[in-house]
Amino acid sequence: MKAVASLLLCGLFAGVVVAAAVFPGLAVSGLTAKSGADSFEGLPTDLDVLPAPQISYVYASDGKTLLAMMYDENRRDVPISDMSTFMTQAIVAAEDTRFYQHHGVDLKGVARAFVNNENGGDQQGASTLTMQYVRQVTAYSAKTPQEVVDATAKTPDRKLREMKLAMALEKKLTKQQILERYLNISSFGHGAYGIYAAAHVYFGKDPKDLTLPESALIAGLVKAPSTNDPATEDGLPRAIARETYVLNQMVTMGYITPQQRTEAQATKLTIVGQRTPEGCESVQRPDLGAGFLCDYLRRWWGDQPAFGADPFERENKLRSGGYTIISSLNVQTQAAAFKYAKDQPNVGSGEKVGMGNPEAVMVAAVEPGTGHVQALATNRNFSNDQSANGPSTNPKRKGQKGNYPNTTVPLITGGPDVPGYQAGSSFKMFTAVAALEAGWPLSHAEDVQAQFVSDYPIDASNPAACNGPHWCPKNSGGDPTGQFNMWQAFGLSLNTYFVPLEQRVGADHAVDVAKRLGIQFRSPVDASLAKDPKLWGAFTLGVSDTTPLDLANAYATLAADGTYCAPDPVVEIRDLKGNKIDAGSPQCKQVVDPDVARAAVDMARCPVGDQSAFNACPNGGTATGVRGDVGRPVAGKTGTTDSGKSATFVAMTKQLAVAGILTDPDNPQTDKSMSHPVINNAVAYTLKAGLAGQPVVNFTSPSHARAFGN
Repeated sequence: MKAVASLLLCGLFAGVVVAAAVFPGLAVSGLTAKSGADSFEGLPTDLDVLPAPQISYVYASDGKTLLAMMYDENRRDVPISDMSTFMTQAIVAAEDTRFYQHHGVDLKGVARAFVNNENGGDQQGASTLTMQYVRQVTAYSAKTPQEVVDATAKTPDRKLREMKLAMALEKKLTKQQILERYLNISSFGHGAYGIYAAAHVYFGKDPKDLTLPESALIAGLVKAPSTNDPATEDGLPRAIARETYVLNQMVTMGYITPQQRTEAQATKLTIVGQRTPEGCESVQRPDLGAGFLCDYLRRWWGDQPAFGADPFERENKLRSGGYTIISSLNVQTQAAAFKYAKDQPNVGSGEKVGMGNPEAVMVAAVEPGTGHVQALATNRNFSNDQSANGPSTNPKRKGQKGNYPNTTVPLITGGPDVPGYQAGSSFKMFTAVAALEAGWPLSHAEDVQAQFVSDYPIDASNPAACNGPHWCPKNSGGDPTGQFNMWQAFGLSLNTYFVPLEQRVGADHAVDVAKRLGIQFRSPVDASLAKDPKLWGAFTLGVSDTTPLDLANAYATLAADGTYCAPDPVVEIRDLKGNKIDAGSPQCKQVVDPDVARAAVDMARCPVGDQSAFNACPNGGTATGVRGDVGRPVAGKTGTTDSGKSATFVAMTKQLAVAGILTDPDNPQTDKSMSHPVINNAVAYTLKAGLAGQPVVNFTSPSHARAFGN
């Protein structure tokens, strides 16, 4: 036996006996000691260490409220000072009892493995803890599929590379540094990578709080994480057996006393076995209904070049880069938006829209001057589980499930398959801004008729045609006629004021204003019309699809004196090392003259029961109770489509803009008439709650010239 060991040690770095020790089934007779030694000396000593995948954490704007965790591998690196001493001792006892004696390669361990393997014992690989770390780092740092295979292949070449790299690593790092990195990179089963995840998955605590029996059990999992998974019925007995082995090793090494071992073995462990929630379907505050904003952030991330060359690379970085993301979600505003999307105050019980309704109350809130999206909420759960969903209301989808109460469709923000919903008269704002830019003041009067014969062409057979092929819009029944200025017409939402006004300034200019304020034209029909909109007379009446987010941001631009900021779901992003990432900062530009924007806002105070700076608002408006509900200076506009298929309301202050649309997103052409009290109250009360505790800020008055002309 001694002769064999001596020969082994002499020939170790020649590669011959090393291979025989760790791969007894392989033929190595063709190797020579000299060539083996030369090969070993020529192996690389520099270890390319790339960070192992880490969890990215998404917080609310307060930086404290955890919203979601994004990961491919559930891992969070922690310093060894934040690990229980029992844990660091247990892993050494479990995996490498001579860790503090060797220099990366344990010659005695190799000899022991050789003798054991040659004599028919259980196969031993003689890998030290350092070598195991090298193997895992090499696999994580691989840049090609072949490099991944090479890093884990059971070959003499791989083992020799590991030995050389381990020896070099021990010259660069302390034992504690190696131990820390090993515990952070290792897999512990049940979706737990690294000791932080393992401590939370199995025991619901931080690594520094692990007890002796808990540490011994976790340390025993590294050898076979799936087989020994204590959260499974079959794995628990094996995990306990391994725990006993580790405890015995700890006694042998002098880490604990036999009495401590006995007490640890007698301790009945409670295995939590709870996988760490991942993604936007598992937001940590279900009471906030924040899944839709989380999803918007994820989609936004996929469009940012700062995180990679394409959406796939960017998504991978989000789920593995260990970012700390402070989102723009304001807990106060989001909580209110979700509350009132589900249950609207001061609305008759028969009108209320709840979680089980096919109609959706969709609300978005944006901060003027930054574009920060403070809230996205609707009466839906952000979930792909549609097993209990109601039937689709779309006649073309009979027999299919609808998107209520569960869905992951971006109803509030839109997307390739969600162009949005018609927002009605809220689009009159864009015609008003175009007119103000062209020099017409707020005092500009039009002779409002019950029906206006426009110059916009339309098929003569269309019910909206008159006098041949002319589009002839009407006011709603009971609307007054006569001379009205812009304040009055906007407050009362007079169609036959804004269509002739649009005809004067040009529909193309109204569409241009909408584009500058961030309105997207997602549907093919709208996109086509928006390219050459000169004859798009109905645009001012809101026949184009939009979303609550687009609409809130458009009005927020005006509240910010014409400064447009791209909708932004983040406040700050820091990388794994705590460095601030140059992405997510407000992207703003001036798109409307400040005085024009102030005039538009002054006009928009009329529909909501507020008063313009010049006391020019008419008696009455389409949502006169809002000023009292919000309790501070406010501006906004209602919108209704033909037959009430959708109801829209936008309200804004200098600090916050909130937009809401009520419709059936599965069937926007529904025969049901939507309730304005539902959406008006959902928006108004969200605005009020979102501003609670903030100072009252008055709107800036426009110039006298912009109000009344020269």
